[in-house]
Amino acid sequence: MKKFNYEARDQATNKISKATVQADSESAAAKLLINQGFTPLSIKEQNDTENLFARLAGKIMTKDKIVFTRQLATLIGAGLPLAQSLNTVLEQTENKKLQSIIQEITASVEGGKTLSESFSKHPTVFDPVFLALIGAGELSGTLDDALQRVANQQEKDAAIASKIKGALTYPVIVLVVIFGVMAFMLFTVVPQVEKLYHDLKMQLPFLTQIMVSAAKFLSSFWWLVIIIVAVAVYFFIQYLKTDTGRKMSDKFKLTVPIFGQMFRKLYMARFARTGQTLLSTGVSMLDMLKITSQAVNNEIIKKSIIRAADKVKGGKALSASLQSEDYILSLVPQMIKIGEQSGRIDEMMGKTAQVYEDELDEQIRTISTSIEPILMVVLAVVAGGMVAAILLPIYSLVNGINV
Repeated sequence: MKKFNYEARDQATNKISKATVQADSESAAAKLLINQGFTPLSIKEQNDTENLFARLAGKIMTKDKIVFTRQLATLIGAGLPLAQSLNTVLEQTENKKLQSIIQEITASVEGGKTLSESFSKHPTVFDPVFLALIGAGELSGTLDDALQRVANQQEKDAAIASKIKGALTYPVIVLVVIFGVMAFMLFTVVPQVEKLYHDLKMQLPFLTQIMVSAAKFLSSFWWLVIIIVAVAVYFFIQYLKTDTGRKMSDKFKLTVPIFGQMFRKLYMARFARTGQTLLSTGVSMLDMLKITSQAVNNEIIKKSIIRAADKVKGGKALSASLQSEDYILSLVPQMIKIGEQSGRIDEMMGKTAQVYEDELDEQIRTISTSIEPILMVVLAVVAGGMVAAILLPIYSLVNGINV
């Protein structure tokens, strides 16, 4: 399908709007606009440059998806037809890329497709959890409730990710300062010390000589250093995209000191919260396990959940199936077992998620508090070492002159 930029007049409000629409031809785009209550004024097909710019500039944030989902849930819950609800949300959406996707979804729904089928055409925007909840909501006739659950799920995931990023912000800033101090010393102060020793025809101390050599090398071959670093980073990123690289990275997250336990709790909270949301919407146990294995976003945990799903398929209880998995924290099967006995697995998974989310919050606060003095000590050691390497030779010179 092609994309068209259009200018059209809203027949209800008489307002002129500009946006994009996807259709097979210009006439099909015009027909689609008329069906949506617009009078087309101009329709032009996007060229390759415009398409490239849209791909580079357009980014749908989690906040945009949450607002879209909640608005759609509210309108459907109020009794508006699905197509009309989508058109109403479209008018209130500011993100251009999301506007284009909503238009495509609306056209698909008006063409006879279900909402979940229409969403599934955009897998990079709507993940398997989103699609499963929408599909279950359509089957059970509770689409508005399903959309609200999707929004709640997105908000909790976004909140946890934001807290983790916040905990890592301070260390990154301190590391930037450390490298900044090192660069300043190497390129401004160290050359002056070398010149002073050269004028006096004296031998530089060993530590200072190392800094002088490093400064000269970086000054002469900075371009080579940048190329080597850029190539190394590129190939490392490409390696992480391979199956072996993903497994290595995910295994490292689970076993790295201090942060490993935090990542485990993150994945358990994500598994339990997603499972609770899916089961409460009516998704079957096996489908829930299949979807959550993808939602946790860790290959090691994913394989553990898939192995547990195979055992459940063979007639084993979910709690017993998860119990033997090394990377599944013990509270998860324990709480699920209580849910199996009481017939409220979804509720117990929700409580499990809350426990791990609270523990994760506390652990993030603890790490953020304890890492600050550690980094300050590192900064002091690095800066102090460089200052010593500069001041000690000057002190030696002064003593030599006094003697």
